[in-house]
Amino acid sequence: MTDASRWDAVLSCLPDPRRESVSRETLEQLDSFAAMLVEENQSQNLVAAASIPELWTRHIVDGAQLLGLAEGQGSWCDIGSGPGLPGLVIAILGGRPMTLNEPRKLRADFLRRAVAALRLDYVNIAECKVERLEGKFDFITARAVARLDKLFGMACHLAHSDTKWVLPKGEKAQSELVEARGSWQGSFRLVPSRTHPASAIVVADHVQRRGKR
Repeated sequence: MTDASRWDAVLSCLPDPRRESVSRETLEQLDSFAAMLVEENQSQNLVAAASIPELWTRHIVDGAQLLGLAEGQGSWCDIGSGPGLPGLVIAILGGRPMTLNEPRKLRADFLRRAVAALRLDYVNIAECKVERLEGKFDFITARAVARLDKLFGMACHLAHSDTKWVLPKGEKAQSELVEARGSWQGSFRLVPSRTHPASAIVVADHVQRRGKR
């Protein structure tokens, strides 16, 4: 993809007011992050090697679309962030406080280097299991961490009553949501993925365990 087509793909994920606020420097930060990710992938397996030629579509744009589903301001937590996907993409584009939760040392070290190089002083790295993470967040995301039912159980202590969960769940999103509804209540909707036509994103509000008052 050319620079113009990459940036157009990213910006198309955002609503008009937010799109207009994204500067060329912000988009260049995404370029820098992508280059760092590709280089680091030679040392540790951050993303599948076969996905590198489609890095922008499969990883960068895939993360950008999540920001477009989150209305309003607030703090974010990306659980099991790995190489910073989707958390760093959201942080770069949104300029929002972001906690990247990653228990694996090598990956957490990469995230620290990326955050320092990109001068993202509003991004925090939490090198621990999600169950040990403290705090409350306005938005929570996670990519390929656990099935929806288990993920809510692992991370519900990080949510307050108005937290929005924005969760890319792949082709099994519907079945995972049906399973999760057995133990969890709230407002749930499935949004088709822009980058994986057969996949969906679960957007959830007011999530709490059934029977809890």
